[in-house]
Amino acid sequence: MTKDFTWPAAQLDAGITTLARASGLAGRKEGQEGERHASIPVEPGLDDWMEATAARLGLETEAAEFSVASLETQLSFAGPAILRVPHHGELRFLLLLGGSKGKLRILTPESGVKELPAAGLCHELRAGVERPHQEVAGRLLRVSGVKDRHRSRAMEAIVRERTRGERIAGCWLLRATPGAGLWGQARGARLPHRLLALASTHAAQYILWILSWWMIGKGALQGRLDQGWLTAWALLLATMIPLHLLTLWLQGRVAISAGGLLKKRLLYGGLRLNPDEIRLRSAGQLLGCVIEAELVESLALGGGFLALVAGLELIMAGAVLAAGAGGPWHAVLLAGWLLVTLLVAWSYLRRRERWTQERLEMTHELVERMNGHRTRLAQEPPERWHETEDEALDRYAALSKEMDGAAAGLLAASPRGWMLAGLAALAPAFISGAATPGALAVGLGGVLLAYRALKQLAEGSAQIAGAWIAWQRVAPLSDAAASGQTGGPQSFLRADTEVSSLVEAYDLTFRYPGRAEPVLRGCSVKITKGERFLLEGGSGSGKSTLASLLTGLRAPESGLLLLGGLDRHTIGETRWRRSVASAPQFHENHVLTGTLWFNLTLGAPDTAMQDFGEAEAICRELGLGDLLDRMPAGLLQMVGETGWQLSHGEKSRLFIARTLLQRAPLVVLDESFAALDPENLRQAMDCVKKRAGALLVIAHP
Repeated sequence: MTKDFTWPAAQLDAGITTLARASGLAGRKEGQEGERHASIPVEPGLDDWMEATAARLGLETEAAEFSVASLETQLSFAGPAILRVPHHGELRFLLLLGGSKGKLRILTPESGVKELPAAGLCHELRAGVERPHQEVAGRLLRVSGVKDRHRSRAMEAIVRERTRGERIAGCWLLRATPGAGLWGQARGARLPHRLLALASTHAAQYILWILSWWMIGKGALQGRLDQGWLTAWALLLATMIPLHLLTLWLQGRVAISAGGLLKKRLLYGGLRLNPDEIRLRSAGQLLGCVIEAELVESLALGGGFLALVAGLELIMAGAVLAAGAGGPWHAVLLAGWLLVTLLVAWSYLRRRERWTQERLEMTHELVERMNGHRTRLAQEPPERWHETEDEALDRYAALSKEMDGAAAGLLAASPRGWMLAGLAALAPAFISGAATPGALAVGLGGVLLAYRALKQLAEGSAQIAGAWIAWQRVAPLSDAAASGQTGGPQSFLRADTEVSSLVEAYDLTFRYPGRAEPVLRGCSVKITKGERFLLEGGSGSGKSTLASLLTGLRAPESGLLLLGGLDRHTIGETRWRRSVASAPQFHENHVLTGTLWFNLTLGAPDTAMQDFGEAEAICRELGLGDLLDRMPAGLLQMVGETGWQLSHGEKSRLFIARTLLQRAPLVVLDESFAALDPENLRQAMDCVKKRAGALLVIAHP
């Protein structure tokens, strides 16, 4: 690899902007904003610099590590990516667009695209990892007396085996955020190109199918089916086989890509929902939202494919009808019938929407009644237990009957009605004898083709209607994803930058939705590194609300809140939440079904396995040593609903350990010691004071 292909650190910002444009991830406006960023990456804060630069373009980066054994394969699928490469101690980078067939497409500083052999680049990247092992292998081979002519192959085999499990860092994958525009994400996943290819292959397959029947029909009507005609007919049918396989493959690729984008967006939106919005929703509403999210993917993709195919077939059928005995007016009749079908589909959509609303309301009520079942049995007379359910079932049955009637009209009456109307349009030409047998055959074939297309269109419309209604229910998740982060890093801040204070709050005011009076008014606080605070107050005094403001879960209505001298809009939500770790109140914290290690690292998913010992040490310092000793698998023991059951105090200390493992400069513990006895309380406090930087403890007086 030559130096001409790599980017120096001073030009990397412009290079990332160019890479985003070349890969279809950023538009011109986003790219121009990125070009105004003039900071230079430095080794200690390289991850933060990459994150800040990508955020300015509306993108995100993910630090990746590649295994030595499969480095070439992984690089081929990594693009677009930024790759740090060794170059005589200088910090230089390679911008990777993609790769295939042993070649990697590289973006050069001259904004050109060059191809590099993947093997050569991989050899350079592995050199730093292999060099120590080569020295050891060389000494081993010399002592063993291996002959010189065999020594190179033996050394290669030894080094390959010894470095198989090694990892190579210094790569950042560039991609659109799940909350970015759907059209931009679809372009990045090449969905429009694949949809166009899918439509083209299906149209070609359909044309060949019509042509094959035209050939066999013409030969039969003319009374000559010689070997040449039959051979041509067979070749057309054989040509359809690879086209059909290609259509199925493209359909699968589109379904996987679109489904993946949709799931990522909805999951991202669910994680970004405002806590107050979640509290306003019942458990039944959230469950119904999850159910509808599954329907969006299955019905939208299935209905979309059917509608696409039906649209192509209707165009072909219209052309065939115009060439048949019915003439152009036959095609006009098909267009009118298509309009009627769409009106019937609209009627079905409205009825299904009312039916879905009633079904989801029944789901909400069922879940809520299950939660309060014992209270209901105690307070409600037995003869009235099922009155509400019976009324809901009556409404549901009536709406189901209406929807089934509309579905019958769409799925059965519309295509079959066209068959009758299409044949009736051919009747005058048949009775008068003015049309030739060939023209009648073409017209009849057009009627059958249109019948098949209308049938598929009706099925696709029913599925699209279901998907559209389901999308209305999950739209809040998509909207939450589209809201994105609050601002983004507008200027790069070194992680080791010295500031006078860690957190500063001035005159904060916060009001919960629907409440007239604010829960916080004129609140000010200043926390510097290493300080310990105890915040006491009665219930409802705003202690937990202040904690949620400091951790970034909520935004103040007014006032100024700074972290390291910067506000949240400047520093970005991600970096803010990395700097302030919190253990909320017990009812807002959870132990999920999984290993104890999984539950400990929920707040720090990037925690490496080498921190396993530190996690165990923190647990023992918090007084969980006896628990670990009793567990057969230690930190790998399954806990939660289907695993090892933890006591109230053990859960509290697990939540504290989870917070400490995030290594945030400020730790906020909201009533985390309430369930501990004096001895465990003293032990847990000693651990927290030892390991936390700045500390804010919230408790009742």
